[in-house]
Amino acid sequence: MPYAPDEFQNAFPDPTAPAPVLGVSALNRLAREVLEAALPLMWVGGEISNLVRAASGHVYFTLKDAQAQVRCAMWRGRAQLLNFRPENGMRVEARANVTLYEARGEFQLNVETLRPAGVGDLFEAFRKLKEKLAAEGLFDPARRRALPTFPRGVGVVTSAKAAALRDVLVTLRRRAPGLPVTIYPAAVQGAEAPRQLCAALETCARRAATDGVELVLLVRGGGGIEDLWAFNDEALARAIATCPLPVVSGVGHETDFTIADFVADARAPTPTGAAELASAGYFAARDALAENARRLRHGVERRLNELAQRVDRCALRLVHPRQRLQRAGEELDGLADRLRRAAQVLLGERRLRLDALAASLRHLGPQAVLARGYGIVRDAEGNVLRAATATQTGAALDIQLAEGRLAATVTGAH
Repeated sequence: MPYAPDEFQNAFPDPTAPAPVLGVSALNRLAREVLEAALPLMWVGGEISNLVRAASGHVYFTLKDAQAQVRCAMWRGRAQLLNFRPENGMRVEARANVTLYEARGEFQLNVETLRPAGVGDLFEAFRKLKEKLAAEGLFDPARRRALPTFPRGVGVVTSAKAAALRDVLVTLRRRAPGLPVTIYPAAVQGAEAPRQLCAALETCARRAATDGVELVLLVRGGGGIEDLWAFNDEALARAIATCPLPVVSGVGHETDFTIADFVADARAPTPTGAAELASAGYFAARDALAENARRLRHGVERRLNELAQRVDRCALRLVHPRQRLQRAGEELDGLADRLRRAAQVLLGERRLRLDALAASLRHLGPQAVLARGYGIVRDAEGNVLRAATATQTGAALDIQLAEGRLAATVTGAH
């Protein structure tokens, strides 16, 4: 396939170009990441030598066989969980992660747990039982029942003296203080443990309605494979599978797995984890209740603020009666002033009109006519004469002029 020019150049880099240079720290970090990504958690067998117990509680030793050796580190938290004391010359099997101690560039194992060599027979029995029960469908996820969100009561199958029981009770009291707990005691270690665990499960199932139990916790604290072997019992596995109540298995630590874990409806990494699963609904509801209370409080505060603002706006529009009366008085004064000015204008107009009418009246009045040279003639009775035929010779007349009056006698009429 032909290369494009850039592809050709990338495929055959310039040999004279300077190569990238890694620092030692970067190299060791890269080597550690490659080792940890490539090699999974595994069991490694060998003989202990050069064992050192540090003041911090960490344990350092070398694990060797006839051909090779590897340095190992076991941190205090893991070392404290061992049920035996490792010593030089002891043959053990270590469950460990492969890593690189970057500061010294040393290949080493970080050990999670140790067991004396020879435990492999137990693991073989574990493997065969696991395959058998898996073939029968006991591990099928489809048969697992959902845990009740709010169980009315919880049954705990464990030893009455176990620290696991204390952890469960403390966790339930903290997360769901009102949740009833019924304890069904049984041995969790030893030859009698499987039988007692099966009997306790049967008792819990039989008394579930009476005791108000809707969920079962099968729990035990950490330990070696021999300590947890009761939970790899076939009869116990079948008792868990046939239990009418959902079963949560919380056996050992996070890295421990038993047959009971695979058969149970849910597996918790620890007894405390099993209690957390049982109380998850109540715990989440408590958080949800707190959140709803916060949201409700916030909503009420917001609503009250909105109403307070409305009250403030209404208060700004609200006028005191004295102010309202004062404002009404000012409006009344304004109207009176306007009325007074209107009346003055109207009276002026009417006065002008009256003067015009008076002038017209004076112009048309008798006095104005008389002033133009006319006179008003009245007979002796005061009647105004409008025709010469209305009087007779010798009649006395009164003639009104513009200025003064004349007394006359009729000497003739024409």
